[in-house]
Amino acid sequence: MPHRDLRDWMAALDRAGELKRIRTEVDPILEVTEIADRVSKSKGLKPGGAALLFENLKGHPGSKLLINQFGSEKRMKMALRVDSLDEIAGRIRELLNMKSPEGFLEKLKMLPMLADMGKFFPKTVSTGPCKEVIKKNNFSLFDFPILKCWPQDGGRFITLPCVITRDPRTGKRNVGMYRMQVYDECTTGMHWQRQKVAAEHYRECLRMGATSSEQGARSAAVDIMARSSGGSMLAEGDRPAGKMEVAVAIGTDPALTFSAIVPAPPDIEEFIIAGFLRQEPVELVKCETVDLEVPANSEIVLEGYVQLDELRPEGPFGDHTGFYTLEDDYPVFHVTCITHRKDPIYATTIVGKPPMEDGWMGKAVERIFLPLMKLTLPEIVDVNLPVEGVFHNLMIVSIRKSYPGQARKVMHGIWSLGQAMFTKCIVVVDEDVSVHDIGEVTLKALNNIDPERDIQFTLGPIDSLLACACTDNQLASGTKRLRATWTSFPRCRRPERRSKVEATEEKTTFFLCSASLCTPPSAERNGRLVRP
Repeated sequence: MPHRDLRDWMAALDRAGELKRIRTEVDPILEVTEIADRVSKSKGLKPGGAALLFENLKGHPGSKLLINQFGSEKRMKMALRVDSLDEIAGRIRELLNMKSPEGFLEKLKMLPMLADMGKFFPKTVSTGPCKEVIKKNNFSLFDFPILKCWPQDGGRFITLPCVITRDPRTGKRNVGMYRMQVYDECTTGMHWQRQKVAAEHYRECLRMGATSSEQGARSAAVDIMARSSGGSMLAEGDRPAGKMEVAVAIGTDPALTFSAIVPAPPDIEEFIIAGFLRQEPVELVKCETVDLEVPANSEIVLEGYVQLDELRPEGPFGDHTGFYTLEDDYPVFHVTCITHRKDPIYATTIVGKPPMEDGWMGKAVERIFLPLMKLTLPEIVDVNLPVEGVFHNLMIVSIRKSYPGQARKVMHGIWSLGQAMFTKCIVVVDEDVSVHDIGEVTLKALNNIDPERDIQFTLGPIDSLLACACTDNQLASGTKRLRATWTSFPRCRRPERRSKVEATEEKTTFFLCSASLCTPPSAERNGRLVRP
């Protein structure tokens, strides 16, 4: 049986000795982060520490906060109810290998499998626990223990939301995880980076709201992240008026929360992916003030809209690279209604220099979606995204090599796959090399690489907020990316510009990394996040 909701999941963690309750008063401003960061980096018999339930939060009497719920390999497997993450990959392979039946008996044999597939689709119910308390007036986001994670963050951030939007043309829903900076009691930022599905929904709404073909063309090219990365921004009076409805679910069951981060195929809703992982449908309930559906068992639901002609500075934010990303202009989410369970549990996470909770979630994505990579590139044997590579800096791939130049073909194929387009360095090795044994990969690389022959640079898109080593010129024209048939790293350049900030209390100098910076500073001042 799947975990019905967050509370059922927490009970399972408690029974397994994977949940620690903290009853001492802790401040959600910086203190929760300090504790969770230490725990997530703990080693020994239990790498990643335990999930933490804070039950005494300063300024929030009676509130509870859950963090680090996915922070170990064991808990990731518990969350998805498997003994190995490769079990889910095996189920995906079975679906991908499904062939058209050739006769009546073959069709009969497929009926049970087709019936099982029907369980994956979400179903709408009349009401659910998330409707136990409904607030359409006199509500405040500050009623919840929302974290300020790092000293130089721009404010408090909701960091584990399932943000639900709908394509205005097709009606297809999307569930994504985008951080939300809280501006006041009823507004937040929406960190919709240009390549995200919700950002495309936003641009589509701009196109549909245009009053002329010329304005529509300009709207289609609008770049939300223009200030930091040189894109085009609509003039103040040239933005179409209108609204885009949005709903946010916080504290969902673990399979659904995980589904919000997976690189889903374009035509598959995340609710279906969650149903596949759960082997049961996700129950949805209609919102009170917007035409969207949300998970019925959510702890907290925020309903509202984004005003199409409104952008506001969002950030800085201490990110998973170990650097701050600086502020930029993003859409603004206006809350029109808050619904929640009685005594809601606020689920959150922090990101920063690895290893942290998000690293374990990333490894799960790596294992589960390997079959989809093999569908496009069948010569791939295995893939490793080392946690030190923070998902997009390094990918190690082993292939079944059949002809010269095949490694180059695989690398360019990987760069064409969704979020993999941002991978900075790709290393391809033969199938007899274990990609998960960094020592073996390093040995093979150093023994066999010919730098002149085996290292190739290419141009391609970058995630400008997270590409700490890029230059201004690379932002405009794409950035050089490394591919090696064994392994290598480009020589670091000296920074052309640095952005320096003083920590207010410790007076410790540290460096921020943004799209305009080059490489991190030297080892003595390496841009690490300052501890609270």
